[in-house]
Parts: sequence; structure tokens; C-alpha cells
Amino acid sequence: MSVRPQNAKGTRDFGPVETNRRNFIFDTIKKHFKAHGFMPIETPAVENLDVLTGKYGEEGDKLLFKILNSGDYLKKVSDEELQEKNTRSMTKKMCDRGLKYDLTVPFARFVAKNKNEIAFPFKRFQIQPVWRADRPQKGRYREFYQCDADIIGTESLLSEVDLMQIYNDALIDLGIEGFSIKINNRKILQGFASKIGALDKLTDMTIAIDKLDKIGKDKVFEELTEKGFSKEQLTTLDPLFSLTGSNDEKLGQVKEILTGDELGEKGISELEVIFNLAKTLDIKTLDFDATLARGLDYYTGAIYEVKLDDGSMGSIGAGGRYDDLTSLFGVKEQLSGVGISFGAARIYDVMEARGLFENIDARLDALFINFSDDLAADYMTIATSMRKAGHTVDIYPSSVKMKKQMNFANKRGVKYAVFLGQSEKESGVVKVKNMDSGEDREINIEELSKDFKF
Repeated sequence: MSVRPQNAKGTRDFGPVETNRRNFIFDTIKKHFKAHGFMPIETPAVENLDVLTGKYGEEGDKLLFKILNSGDYLKKVSDEELQEKNTRSMTKKMCDRGLKYDLTVPFARFVAKNKNEIAFPFKRFQIQPVWRADRPQKGRYREFYQCDADIIGTESLLSEVDLMQIYNDALIDLGIEGFSIKINNRKILQGFASKIGALDKLTDMTIAIDKLDKIGKDKVFEELTEKGFSKEQLTTLDPLFSLTGSNDEKLGQVKEILTGDELGEKGISELEVIFNLAKTLDIKTLDFDATLARGLDYYTGAIYEVKLDDGSMGSIGAGGRYDDLTSLFGVKEQLSGVGISFGAARIYDVMEARGLFENIDARLDALFINFSDDLAADYMTIATSMRKAGHTVDIYPSSVKMKKQMNFANKRGVKYAVFLGQSEKESGVVKVKNMDSGEDREINIEELSKDFKF
């Protein structure tokens, strides 16, 4: 029985054109990472589940792709558990590995494992796929690439500004206009939680607020009410959702509310430093958003998301400060870290929708039409010279009918077809056809192989 050649739900194929465009995104982002002194690393697709679980909060844990143990994966599961269908208990016994959910937690594991060989502060970048068992929708896939940069081993706020500059400059370099780097600080959210006497419910609060863009303020308040927040507590939280003015003005409004709360005031002070340094660098895309929550448990300081001003796509980048992530892997000394992630799949979709790939393609500069096997050495000699000059060149592998070779040239997206038969060889010229305009011209063979300008 034949199988329909369908992709697994939430995954995509990338043909030559799409891969070339995606590599353009990766190369552009990588250029800015390297310019700021970041070094590349890679971590495996598969991690032990005890590395991944408990790092992303309850919601994140539900989205982990788990891998069944090799062999008899049910051998540790009792008959009673099978009958009760206790999936949580069974999963722990059937699966001890999973696909990585993001690049940050595996990076923390890498640092913990290699801390004696690393020079701190350590600046790394990583461009690899991650997997999430999420519901596929526009801009959201189950397999997608992340482009991460992290600085670990320093509490300096220069690191945050360094990363904000990368966001700003890389997205502008990609041609993306109309975006904002939304920024907040988890200490400010903790300050609000403390103000309303709900520090023990901080996670519930941040998870609910993190859904604001999807469900709206009223639904957020409904969820908080269900979690036990009183009407008075919600009244105190309400100003978070209605701040107006410049970044400085919005910070001032928050400062009035959190006056006297040490942690909240520290969060405000950290953002003030970041905004002042960003002004010096003329980074105009930063926007203080007190409702930005980032529902991941490991963030402790500045947090950020990159959003399009027209709202046509979810966040195309996100990250934040984490002060104690490596301690989860046995590192006793505190290694504060901060990182950003580019959502490459969403950036791709945005650039495609906006026509930003027009001059980025996988077209072949030239194709030699094959007239005879006797001319193979000539084709290969000239093509080699053209390649050394920086052109992409191919030779049709056999001397089949001209129509078939020209159909291939059109389908392949060839810019120029090169015709070199025996008569052209004897006269020392080739015929070159512009496949877009249909224009033909003759060019000296020596000129073609040495200095042909496409």
C-alpha cells in the first residue's frame, strides 16, 4: 500500500529557493552576532528529559516532544498503571529523552558541563532547529529554527544593550521595517505581585498576562480571578494595562505605583540604564511594555519580545535575563546570563509577505548547452574559469535534444544559456542568450572565461 507523501503536521520542506532565502536570513543574523564577538556552538537535538523538564513552566512542559525508550519501552510500566491510564506516571517510565524545546536550556547544560574550559563572560551564538508540540497555525510550527545569542557570566547591563543593538541592526539589515523591541523587567512584575500580596502566585500572574495579545485584558482578569485573585488585587494591577507616553513617562507612572518596593524599584532602575544607553546608540525601536511577561519561569530581569507594528505576525524575537539557570545543573557559583532569540521561521514569512526576497534567489548564472560529448573538455575548462571569477555555472550533462535542455534552463531559473558548438569553437566565440529578455549576443571565448560580466 502506497503512503501519501505528506509532511508531519507543523513541519515544512524547504526547496532550493526557500533554503537559499533562509540561509540569507541566517547569514545576515550571524554577521551581526560575530561583529559583537559571539562564538558559535552546537548542542544535540535530543536531550535527557531531566534536563528539559521543569525549566519552561507547566505550559512549556506540556509542549515537550518526548521520545519513547528503545526496545521494550513498557517494561517499567505496571499493569495497574496501564489500566488506570496514568499518563504522567507512565511517561516518566517510558521516556527518558526528548527533543529540545529551545536553545537556552541546552546551552545552560553545556555551560555547566564545560565551565572549567570556558572563559567568562562567555558569548555564544547558536542556529539550530527546536521542536514544540504546539498547535500549528500561521507563524507557529512544531519544528523551527532559532537563532540565539547569549552572554553568560556577567550581570552588566551593557550585555542587554549589546543584544538590543543586534536585534535592531540585524532586522534593519534584513529590510524589515515597522517593528518594536518590547521590553520589561520581571522585577517590575514581581513588584506588582508583592504590592498586591500575591508573590506566591507570581507564576499564575505572569502566565495569564502573557496571554494578553491572544485573549485580551478581560479574559486575563477572568483567568486571574479563577486563580484566586481578588477584585482589589486586580484593581491595583489595572494600571499595567493602560500606561501611555514615552518610555520615560511610562516608567515614571510605574515608579509611582511601586514606590517603596525594593525589587520593583531595582527593575525600574535597570530599565532606565538600558534606555539611556540605547539613546546614546540611537536605538529608537525600544518600547517599554509593562504587560510583557514572558511566561518562562527562568527569567529574572529584563525581558523582551520583537513585535511588528502592524500586528500581522506574532513575536519575531524574544529573550531575557536569567540569573540562576546553570544552578539547576549543579553549578554552585551564580552565573548570570542574558540572551535573545530570532524567530527565523516567522522572519521568513514576514519577508516573503513583504516581497523582501526579490533579489535573493537560487538562480544559476549560466548553463552550457551540450552539443556534443567531444566538446566536454571545452565546456568544463571555460566553466571552471567562470566559477573562479565568482559565477555559478553548470553544464547540461548530455547532448540531448535542444528543446529538453532549454526547458531545463527555464525550470532551473538560469539567467544565461551559453551555446558552444563546433562552429563556435572554430570561430572563437560563444552565443549567450539572456533567458529573461530573450536577447542573443556573441562573446569572445577568452572574454567569457576571463572577465564576463553578468
